[in-house]
Amino acid sequence: MRSTLDALAERVGLSPSSELLIVATTHSSYAAEHDCESNERLEFLGDAVVDLAIADLVVNAYPQLNEGAASIVRAHVVNESSLADAAREIDLAGALRVGRGVAKEHGLERPSILADAFEAVVGALYLDAGFEAARSFVQTALASRVADAATRPGEVDPKTRLRQWFEAAGLGVPIYETVAEGPSHDVTFTVAIRIGDQIAYGSGRSKKNAETQAALAAWEVCVRA
Repeated sequence: MRSTLDALAERVGLSPSSELLIVATTHSSYAAEHDCESNERLEFLGDAVVDLAIADLVVNAYPQLNEGAASIVRAHVVNESSLADAAREIDLAGALRVGRGVAKEHGLERPSILADAFEAVVGALYLDAGFEAARSFVQTALASRVADAATRPGEVDPKTRLRQWFEAAGLGVPIYETVAEGPSHDVTFTVAIRIGDQIAYGSGRSKKNAETQAALAAWEVCVRA
């Protein structure tokens, strides 16, 4: 465990002995079992830092994008799926501490847990080394995703695109049916959208992300119709 944490510290730019990094890699399920601090507060902070760092990159590196296009680019990059991928690239899962139940259910594979931990690590870096260090880390980790999204800034977000298809097909508007499962500290939202006699599903840590994933799945049904 120590070696994986040391490796993560080196990749992120923190001291291996950083108490903040230990907190950042502590899931709430582990904290509940061992009566210690979880990474939730650092995640809250890191969420804001990631948003600002990506907004800064978009504005300075892509001056041709207007506010609307810049917002779409940021949404393509700052989301659960993207941040989970970034977490995998730095092998964040290897250093995470989770509770027995989460570990048994292969929780370290959940995009929600990985994305939250990535934000928590960013929060720890911000507190330990300052905004410049945190911004540099975030922008380096997500630069390729920003560049990819910036090449297609006019792409409509999944929910809007699906609604437009429904309306054009005379189906009214999509109905998002949401179910929340799990304990309060680790809720998973599942959203269902009915398209004729078929149902598309999406899931995520937040209702918004679950709806987006469901809209993407529903779109695949629509284009095959």
